[in-house]
Amino acid sequence: MNKYIAEFIGTFFLVLTIGCSVIGNGAGPFAPLAIGSALMVMIFAGGYISGGHFNPAVTLGVWLRGKCKAKDVAPYMVFQTIGAVLAAFAVLFLKAGTAVKPLQPATLPALVAEFLFTFALVYVVLNVATAKGTSGNSFYGLAIGFTVLVGAFSVGNISGGAFNPAVATGISVMGLSSWANIWIYLLAEFAGAAVAAGAFKVLNPAEREDVRRLHARDQPREQREVA
Repeated sequence: MNKYIAEFIGTFFLVLTIGCSVIGNGAGPFAPLAIGSALMVMIFAGGYISGGHFNPAVTLGVWLRGKCKAKDVAPYMVFQTIGAVLAAFAVLFLKAGTAVKPLQPATLPALVAEFLFTFALVYVVLNVATAKGTSGNSFYGLAIGFTVLVGAFSVGNISGGAFNPAVATGISVMGLSSWANIWIYLLAEFAGAAVAAGAFKVLNPAEREDVRRLHARDQPREQREVA
């Protein structure tokens, strides 16, 4: 349960920062810096407990890569989404009376933008937080946070720069995005995560073999003997 609570807390503060930074021009042009920094510090704070996903697309990518147990996938996504929704309500309370204008993205550019930078985010996560070659590094939180910062600066005005289905849910609750557009985020982000996991496996065949051995060790003895 501790890792699920860690995912809730990290996602909550990420979405809280997004709402407070964007609504009412809270952080102005520095909003992406605040958002990337919030993700970074939450990863450093909770990464050792849960892996610091705070993002259902990241959870999908890590699971496809073989570093997240199947039984944890749904609970991670549920707790991440609950954290995002509660953070959205907290923002609406803190920013009560502030006008919120929803983004009206062009569908195809938004799909491409969300796909590309979710791919980048998950690809970075897999390489800095799950790969043997970077095991034990101290920069993983900074690398992941800066990936979101880069994406937000680059395409935030095109798609909203969510790169995260929980964030997409949160900004929909806050009114920063129309519920009619949430399919854009879900489709592009989960697809980007899946492709990133595939790219990681292709580029790191030795890691794939290590995961296969790990799964084999986790099987009951009888199943191993049959295999």
